Amino acid sequence: MNLSSPRDARLAVLEDRDIGLSIVVPVYDEEGSVAELYRRLVDVVAMLDRTTEIIFVDDGSRDGTLEELTRLYEVDPTVRIISLRRNFGKTPALLAGFAEARGRYVITLDGDLQDDPAELPRFLEALDGGMDLVSGWKKVRHDPVSKTLPSRLFNFTVRRATGIPLHDFNCGFKGYRREVLDEVKLYGELHRFIPVMAFRRGFRIGEIDVQHHPRRFGKSKFGAGRFVKGMIDFATVMFLTRYMQQPLQLFGGLGLGLWFLGLLGFIYILILKLLGQSVFASHGPLLFLSGILIVSGIQLIMLGLLGEMLRNYAFRSTEEYSVKQRLARDT
Repeated sequence: MNLSSPRDARLAVLEDRDIGLSIVVPVYDEEGSVAELYRRLVDVVAMLDRTTEIIFVDDGSRDGTLEELTRLYEVDPTVRIISLRRNFGKTPALLAGFAEARGRYVITLDGDLQDDPAELPRFLEALDGGMDLVSGWKKVRHDPVSKTLPSRLFNFTVRRATGIPLHDFNCGFKGYRREVLDEVKLYGELHRFIPVMAFRRGFRIGEIDVQHHPRRFGKSKFGAGRFVKGMIDFATVMFLTRYMQQPLQLFGGLGLGLWFLGLLGFIYILILKLLGQSVFASHGPLLFLSGILIVSGIQLIMLGLLGEMLRNYAFRSTEEYSVKQRLARDT
């Protein structure tokens, strides 16, 4: 498609339902940065030979972010805005953006200007080259050690446990083919694990190092609680990707192991009893522990069987957020 001017490039989306690229930007209290981010995105989009839409998801901002976004919507028909009723979190905000996106490719980046929109063509080049998901890597990161150290520990743990050679699972700058987002189901705070879930489904995963800028506006939403939640979510993802379809393999295996240990304890006590020793006086705690192990093992096996019966029930991702307002010029 040949476009004669940047404005033609932005207006072409109104005349062509075949959207080539959707840019999804979740924002929360980013009043100072969204206008400049928009200008940078428009400059990059003007150089791309593909119809593009820009989707801002306001995750319940308490400052003037929504007002700033509304001004952008009023002057640019390719801007779409989703305003959530409250701060639901990044995963629900991304889900709202993905549901709105119509592009064959979807690029996500944060709204704080630490991600550089100039990197967009490199993501598209990787996707055009056959990658299904491309993750950014903030190789040189301009953040305090309170953020970088937990992030490195988290990324190292996920990389070793999953075997996926990505350096920065947390990076919000990512590119997706539409098929990935259609298949990967998100809820809670699982957005950082999209590469893990996509990899388990057989999609091709790639990584590019991206430029990272110091924060100029607002303040970071990162805290110690986020690291703890991330590790808990990681355990959830490991279960979902490895045992969701066969939960009995996990719970049944653990249950059989505990049941077998309890059985060994009873056999040992029985042997002592046959040898004439006073079992209850000298091995009462072992008898009690063996009984607990056997009961716990049976319970885990039953839990696995219940999981097998419930495994076909899918989680409805639309329950993760509530839209207060939607601004879009549908074509």
